[in-house]
Amino acid sequence: MHFCLGLAGHATVIDKGQIVYTSFIEELKANDNIRELSRASGLFAATGGKRVGERRLTPTYEAPYRGLKVLDFGQGIASPYCAMLLGVYGADVIKVEPPEGDWSRYLGTTYGNHTTLSAVYNRGKRSLCLDMKHKDGIGIAIARRLAEEADVLIEGFRPGVAERLGLGYERLSRDNPGLIYLSVSGFGQSGPYAKRPGSDSVAQAFSGLVSINVGTDGVPHRVGTTISDVVTGVYAFQAIATALFARASVGTGRWIDVNLCQSTAALLGHKVAEFMLEGGAPRALNVPAGTYQTQDGWMMVTLVNEPQYKRLCAAIGRDDLASDPRYADFARRADAADALISEMREIFLVLPTEAWLTRLHAADIIAERIHNPGEWLRNAHVEATKAAVCQDTPGVGPVYTPRTPGFAGLSEDHLRPAPDVGQDSCEILMEAGLDRAVIEDLIQSGAVRQAKR
Repeated sequence: MHFCLGLAGHATVIDKGQIVYTSFIEELKANDNIRELSRASGLFAATGGKRVGERRLTPTYEAPYRGLKVLDFGQGIASPYCAMLLGVYGADVIKVEPPEGDWSRYLGTTYGNHTTLSAVYNRGKRSLCLDMKHKDGIGIAIARRLAEEADVLIEGFRPGVAERLGLGYERLSRDNPGLIYLSVSGFGQSGPYAKRPGSDSVAQAFSGLVSINVGTDGVPHRVGTTISDVVTGVYAFQAIATALFARASVGTGRWIDVNLCQSTAALLGHKVAEFMLEGGAPRALNVPAGTYQTQDGWMMVTLVNEPQYKRLCAAIGRDDLASDPRYADFARRADAADALISEMREIFLVLPTEAWLTRLHAADIIAERIHNPGEWLRNAHVEATKAAVCQDTPGVGPVYTPRTPGFAGLSEDHLRPAPDVGQDSCEILMEAGLDRAVIEDLIQSGAVRQAKR
């Protein structure tokens, strides 16, 4: 079977499903201007879309980024979460995935075509599956064409990879000066560790977070969730938001470099200053604050001033601990932490959690039951404040997740569920100006993939 795509002067022949791009591909590799090549080849039809900077956004409080176009090349959690937040706030987010899909689809228990990671952090997106290693280079050509009309591009490749693919900021910003380009990596785009592999666990370790999370076993532990990835996504979202605000006046975009290790270090805040000023590992901040086992569970007790300690002692029926000179203030309690905390542990084992909370809250002491995620989800306060959202995800079922803090309205409840790999490839490429027949041929060649519906 032979079929000509009509590439003005550049023959494209399909023979038994194999596409052979001749002079068009050679020009593509030699020429930086994808806009001129796209027009010359006829691969992309004129769409009538406005360039970035010309297109007016139509924000509302429920969708402040309505009209914003985002390309998400990220995988895992950090960069996809940043892109998801843009989608929560109304942006049109296209997730560009390789044929095998985002690796987060396979990390953990799979439910249909997702794990909880991919199902949660890719809500509100459409998926385009491109083979950017395709021998004819057409996957890269399509990616560059889409980047022409994007407001934001997010990538999570190792430093230098995007540039080698022809998708680096310098190259893409020539055709799209208004592009805001975010790079997310383990250690950043420069410095002696830039090329090192990074992950959430590595960032927790490198930043010092693990060192201050020592368990009762004396071993430093990583925090039991992907806190480095999540906070990196939040800082990245914040950086994009400020860049979008500046672009409205400046008129051009910029390249943003956000990395997991710096983002995690930022979480430590005062702990770095504390370490240096105290000449090493500092004393405990507010003894006897901490986790205590009760008769039927666990709870957290904390205090931030001296009067609270006296009220705590009265509430637990141990005024003698308030008058003991060893425990007279925060500094002395820190020096005698082992003895005081040991006494507190024995006391709290006597009653159930709810009984203690009743006493402590009556004394205006800061304390709360330690919930697991399911208990949090079913908590009366969480239900009353609509603090969680749920998307029914095909092949998975109901996917519960905490609501994005500070968001106005309930539109997050109606986000589209996380897509399958290539679920929206045809729709996205048709919007970009490709003819349906051309798309079908690209699918046959393996350069593009469309999920079965």
